[in-house]
Amino acid sequence: MSRSLDFDPIIEARRQWVAHGWPEAASGMAAITSIFRAQQLFLARIDAVLRPLGLTFARYEVLMLLAFSRRGALPLNKIGARLQVHPTSVTNAVDRLEEHNLIKRVPHDSDRRTTLAEILPAGRDLAQRATVALNQQVFSKPGMNEEDLALLVDVLQRFRKGAGDFAG
Repeated sequence: MSRSLDFDPIIEARRQWVAHGWPEAASGMAAITSIFRAQQLFLARIDAVLRPLGLTFARYEVLMLLAFSRRGALPLNKIGARLQVHPTSVTNAVDRLEEHNLIKRVPHDSDRRTTLAEILPAGRDLAQRATVALNQQVFSKPGMNEEDLALLVDVLQRFRKGAGDFAG
């Protein structure tokens, strides 16, 4: 991680946006850039926890989705839809998890065209260990108080709904 700056570069960028004649876009640029920077900071913390376990966040998400499913198995296309990622990303994550004997591909019992990813006991164990570590080191200490967290989730949920991310 780079050293901490003596000023907020996003606020400075917003000031520059205004000074260069784009005041109507300055707040939006600052908000969007802030979200991207926050994502980088959170992802660095998550990666520091998952890397020693041999996981990426994408693979962790697949393991958890399978662990939470009723049968421990889901069609690959359903994994992509629920995680809101491209099918290629699902294939890549499933390939890596399968290589490490954490999940296996199995044929669907009633649809020959569908392949399921099924979590194996080693995958359940790793997902559990990773979740405990993430809960202790990241999720229970996000760097914001409960009121700010609730407000942030609410604002982002409204944005996501308005952008068509979900309908409910």
